[in-house]
Amino acid sequence: MKKLGLTLGLCLIASVSFGQKKAVSEALRFAKDAKPNFEEARKKIKGALEHDETKNDAKTWYTAGQIEDMQFTAENTKLMLGQQPNEAVMYDALLNVYPYFRKANELDNLPDAKGKVKPKFTKDIRSTLKANLVYYLNGGAYFFDQRDYKKTLDFFNQYIEIADSKLMKEGVKPGEAPVGVDSVYLLANYYAAIAASQLNDHPLAIEVMARASKLDYKKNDMLQYLAEEYRIVGDTVNFKKTLEDGIAIFPKEDYFIMSLVSLYITSEEHEKAVEYLNTAIKNDPSNAQLYDVAGRIYESGLKDYEKAEEFFKKSIELDSENAESQSDLGRIYFNQGVIQLDEANNISDVKKYNEEKEKAKELFRKALPCFEKAYQLNPDDSDSKQALRSILSSIYYNLEMGDKLEEMNKLMNGSN
Repeated sequence: MKKLGLTLGLCLIASVSFGQKKAVSEALRFAKDAKPNFEEARKKIKGALEHDETKNDAKTWYTAGQIEDMQFTAENTKLMLGQQPNEAVMYDALLNVYPYFRKANELDNLPDAKGKVKPKFTKDIRSTLKANLVYYLNGGAYFFDQRDYKKTLDFFNQYIEIADSKLMKEGVKPGEAPVGVDSVYLLANYYAAIAASQLNDHPLAIEVMARASKLDYKKNDMLQYLAEEYRIVGDTVNFKKTLEDGIAIFPKEDYFIMSLVSLYITSEEHEKAVEYLNTAIKNDPSNAQLYDVAGRIYESGLKDYEKAEEFFKKSIELDSENAESQSDLGRIYFNQGVIQLDEANNISDVKKYNEEKEKAKELFRKALPCFEKAYQLNPDDSDSKQALRSILSSIYYNLEMGDKLEEMNKLMNGSN
């Protein structure tokens, strides 16, 4: 009786196993029918993918991938025939193909009981993936237009993973690029980074952007995006390194220079900030903004007003229509004039007082054309223009320019 029970048990196990293998065949039949039922095919294969007897069988996973590929092909055929496919269904199916094929290929290349590897499906998997590869870009573009950035990223990532896979590299001659590793590969990496930037997942964005920044396509943009992600998450070390990498490759790019200089200013490393600016000026000597920023550091950080004046003048020489540089140079003179006037007001000797007051007036005279030019260049509704009116009123008052002072006071009081 014990022996009979054992035999019945073995039969039961065999029948369950056979049932799951039959489900795999039935799933494929549902997908291959003249009127395919892909939902039923998926239900059938799902059980086999989860059952202990079939979940480690390469054929199960290969069949699951085939079902998805068949639905993709059915909809894509409509497109090629000029008919309207269900694009969402088509691309969702395509997105499901590779994860199944990847697992199938992994199982298909395991050694058998004799230690030999005899893949049955690898060749067909490679052929299907090669034929479909370009459509992963189309799928990414489709979901980007739908603003589904998660699926957009999934498509571009799958393209990159397939192109980088051993499957695509087998049979490639030395010196040749694997299938898919071309200009489209560069686009996939770039747009994967763009999609990742929309997901509000900064660690993921950093991972994708770091990958794209290693390629020679829109590298300037990628390094800027990557630097910003590091800045947002507060990773100062990698933010700084990325900026330094950017400056090394793109020495004339203002973003890298200004961001790094701002970083040094924030940490009160003014000498280091000036050092980078001087290097940047050597690489781009006609960039007026670099001189202006250097002047501000000398003025506020290093308190070297002569150097600040020198850099502001150079900035204006290169770009006389820059309102900020005009204001910055005017401020050097104006602030010194205010200090000089305060000192004069503390002198009781009339002759000495007049001498020192005249020195203050001379500084105000030097400041005047700078502020008038800045005032002219600023839009009428800007906050800067309002502030400039106050400064100009002070200068007109101290230079006893009554008509100008009255005119400015009217503007300040809103009677213009």
